[in-house]
Amino acid sequence: MQWSYPQIRQRLIHAELWPQGRMARLACYLAALGAVLYAVKKLLGLFAPSWGEQLGSWVGFLIFLSGVLFFILAFKWVKRRILWRLRNRLIVTYVFIGVIPAVLLVGMALITLYGLAGQFAVFVVTSEIHAQLRSLEAVNEAVSNELAVRIEHGETPTAASLAGLAKRDPAWGQREVCAWYGEKQLSLCNEYRGTSLILPSFLKAHFRDIVRARNQLDLRVGSSIEVGANRLTVVTSEPFDKELVGNIAKDLGEITLYGAGASLTEPKPGVSTVPESGSPASTTGTNQQKFSYSRVEQPGKLTLRNNDEVLTPTFSVGALPEPTGGFDRIVTFATPLSVVDWKTGDQQVGAVLQVTTRPSVLYGHLFAALGEFVRGVAYILLGVAIFFAIIELIALIIGTRMTRTVTAAVAQLHEATQHVDKGDFSHRIPVKSNDQLAHLALSFNSMTASIEKLIQEQKEKQRLENELAIAQEVQAQLFPRQVSELESLEVHGFCRPARTVSGDYYDFVAASSHKLILAVGDISGKGISAALLMATIHSAVRAYSMENMPQLREPVAVGAVAGAGRMMAAWPEGVEVSPGALLGLLNHQLYESTPPEKYATLFLGIYDGRSQHLTYSNGGHLPPILIGEDGTTRRLEAGGTVVGLFDNISYEEGSVQMSTGEIFVAYSDGVTEPENDFGEFGEQRLIELVRQNRHLPLPQISQMVTMAVDDWIGDKEQPDDVTLVLARAR
Repeated sequence: MQWSYPQIRQRLIHAELWPQGRMARLACYLAALGAVLYAVKKLLGLFAPSWGEQLGSWVGFLIFLSGVLFFILAFKWVKRRILWRLRNRLIVTYVFIGVIPAVLLVGMALITLYGLAGQFAVFVVTSEIHAQLRSLEAVNEAVSNELAVRIEHGETPTAASLAGLAKRDPAWGQREVCAWYGEKQLSLCNEYRGTSLILPSFLKAHFRDIVRARNQLDLRVGSSIEVGANRLTVVTSEPFDKELVGNIAKDLGEITLYGAGASLTEPKPGVSTVPESGSPASTTGTNQQKFSYSRVEQPGKLTLRNNDEVLTPTFSVGALPEPTGGFDRIVTFATPLSVVDWKTGDQQVGAVLQVTTRPSVLYGHLFAALGEFVRGVAYILLGVAIFFAIIELIALIIGTRMTRTVTAAVAQLHEATQHVDKGDFSHRIPVKSNDQLAHLALSFNSMTASIEKLIQEQKEKQRLENELAIAQEVQAQLFPRQVSELESLEVHGFCRPARTVSGDYYDFVAASSHKLILAVGDISGKGISAALLMATIHSAVRAYSMENMPQLREPVAVGAVAGAGRMMAAWPEGVEVSPGALLGLLNHQLYESTPPEKYATLFLGIYDGRSQHLTYSNGGHLPPILIGEDGTTRRLEAGGTVVGLFDNISYEEGSVQMSTGEIFVAYSDGVTEPENDFGEFGEQRLIELVRQNRHLPLPQISQMVTMAVDDWIGDKEQPDDVTLVLARAR
């Protein structure tokens, strides 16, 4: 299967291997440029090697820079992949906050313990060396006192003078003793191998130290006292050899001596080497020197360098003890030895002692004086360690459980958001605890429940709006759309609901060829209930208008029978239609079929086109107004109370003669009652507006009235249905 470039690019982008950022593109560019320069360098190396060598530094720089950028990109990629999950973030946080500090503390403690163990091992060795020097100093003091007594008695000191001391001290055979009285060497130096000892100029009083003489190290003490007219100087020396160091190392471990100018011996296999760097050694005397040493590798031998002087392993004594347990590791430590040059008196670091031992041995030395109490101390330390381990285990378990609680809660929230994203608002998060995360889950559940409820309400609202839209369409069919005007009367009606449907009512019903019924009403309340009652009145008026009124004795069932245009059936010729009787019948029907709080105001008028005579009855509606050509007004108030509130109500009738050009104005309270800061729109303002424009077409007059009402209301919501019926005699 062959892949096209766009497909390969999409796959690399999906795998996050395609360079998309500036840094990624720069890194790729630098790497490619470095590769090109490397190829050019190799090519130039065949023809012009000097030019190729000049490009080498640029190739290295570009490769290094691109490597740094790729490392940063890799770090960001790993961070993005690993730290996306909250659990991984918590783990990394715990590692940085808890694990790393604990590891550092443990590491610091181990390093400190290792250093302390090494220092203690060195302390044991140096303490033994100083103890040997003090013992040698005591011998030297005894020799000085013995010789001083003999000189004061006038005797010449000989080897026999020290015979008693030599018998009592078994180590006397390894020592060199020599004495000078003034500048003269005494004869006892020959007996005690002290002839090689010289009298140094720096020895004025007491001396005790390690010295370098005859290319070897010795423990040497000296004293100078006044005896008679001259000074008696006594020097006692003992070789710092394997036997001496071996006595120290027999219950400690392995000790290796590194000295300058001494013969080389091969270190024993398996013995740990001395560290490559050492700490400064504080020395006494006039000349002081800081000590630092490093490892010098030579074939077949191990040496240490002290400044410009090479220190070679002189000898190694003792044996490394067997471990007593898995934690009984090898401890290797070194310390410099301060050595005095016997000729000059200069003090310098001339040797290094390396001690290799185990903690169990040092532990025995440290608590040697405690005896069996050490076992109790060990048990106490073991108990403390177990106690700390239990606390750490409990902390680990608690931390793990808390981490799982947090991550599980976040995972549940993430899953819940995915359900919400898919439109599933019925999903709920299970709550099993009583903490902040549980309250967050409860808040999320409450939020989704509220959203689900709002969606249901929105659906219900949408359904109601659809039903209202249908009701509006149905109600629009109830209002007359095509009016059959009489020759002597032109009519016009307008209704604008405050809501989707209206509770106002108007109609024009042709009773005969020259008679027209005018109906205007206002239903109590608003909305669907008012619209249904309006449809009932509309149907009843049209139904009753088709019957022979004198023959009606019982109520006829009313229904929302919509009709428009001219009625197909009419009153028989010669039968007088009675608006009062119609209102009485409608009142009885509404009283019987509607709740007590439901009623209507209704004006019914019958206009006779032949005589231009208007017979009417007003059932509690705002009185219509007749505006004549001369501007005079007449109100049509004859009638009774509202329709449907009380039973057995009779309605009076009135009759007026309409002059040519006279305008009939019927309206609902939505025209005159809207308010603003100046008060109500009012009936007088309506009369003035119609009076000033009475010669205009009726639709234009209606438009001007509604515009004036809108301007009066302003930005406020229309408070009530606006209904206006106009009729003009011709």
